[in-house]
Amino acid sequence: MKYLIGTSLLVIVIILSIFFSPFDLFKQNDDLYDDEQEGLSEQITIRFSHVVAENTPKGLAAQKFAKLAAEKTEGLVKVEVIPNGTMYTDEEELDALMNNDVQMIAPSVSKMTRLAPEWGLFDLPFLFESNEDITSVISGEIGHKFLKLHEDKEIKGMALWSNGFKQMTSSVGALQHPEDFQGQRFRIMPSFVLEEQFKRLGAVPIAIPYDQLYMTLEENKFEGQENTISNIYSRRLYEYQSHLTLSYHGFLGYAVLMNKDFWDSLPTDVQSSLTEAMDETTTWMIKESLEMNKQQLQELAKESSIDIHYLTNEEKVVWKKKLEPVYQSLLEHVDENFAKEFITQRIKQMETQ
Repeated sequence: MKYLIGTSLLVIVIILSIFFSPFDLFKQNDDLYDDEQEGLSEQITIRFSHVVAENTPKGLAAQKFAKLAAEKTEGLVKVEVIPNGTMYTDEEELDALMNNDVQMIAPSVSKMTRLAPEWGLFDLPFLFESNEDITSVISGEIGHKFLKLHEDKEIKGMALWSNGFKQMTSSVGALQHPEDFQGQRFRIMPSFVLEEQFKRLGAVPIAIPYDQLYMTLEENKFEGQENTISNIYSRRLYEYQSHLTLSYHGFLGYAVLMNKDFWDSLPTDVQSSLTEAMDETTTWMIKESLEMNKQQLQELAKESSIDIHYLTNEEKVVWKKKLEPVYQSLLEHVDENFAKEFITQRIKQMETQ
């Protein structure tokens, strides 16, 4: 009887194992694992290194591009945004890009003068009259020609981004007349055009990387600097600069670049998706920077003790006259006809104003 019961139980166990076999489950898990591994191996990772804070126009635009790139490629492309120069400093990122150590960077156009003097065009004082003027130039034919300028150096130009107009700050006093600059040390981005601009104003220009800006200001290595409102606000420069002059004299833009070999290795459909994502990001970034600079100027006036001075039209005419020779100096350095023609055109416009 015990034998019969034991045999019956064994038969029941065998029948249950047939109908409820875990082997299908194991097989399913293996299939899921293989699919996941295959997906991971196909995913394209783009490391996007930049040197500013995440809450600046450029920092926010990098995040926007990463989001759009993921959406438009249905997760195939993952853009890793690395802010604040944590991977490569202001001085290192161009070499890192050309070596494909990172795939994307967005240096200031001033830094691009290291590769070609033509980029100095964007550093010319009073080059642009309005934000609409900026947009039409960087999004137009001139902008496209700049983006193609370094393809022989394995650099693919993706877009030109605008952070708007630069203003002047100083720890000494209001900067409303050229003589107010006399003898002051001014932090500049590395650019021979910016260097000449401040020499013409009687100041002493000192090239300092952006990621060292606050530290060197704290160490009293200079008295003044130029920057957009969003950078002045996000870097808390108002803690050491007591005077802000709204001069709207200069432009701060970024060249969004990708390693060309890496770009060429991407499938055509991925390239198209990334181009769409970049176009949308660029349009968004222009609007965002305008709004952010406007809003943060109000915050500076309300929250900080910095004295704000407005450059009058009469004062601006004097500045322009003082700085006009900078245009002629740049013309002597550039070789590309498109840059020469554009600079010459702007000189004529200034002379008729």
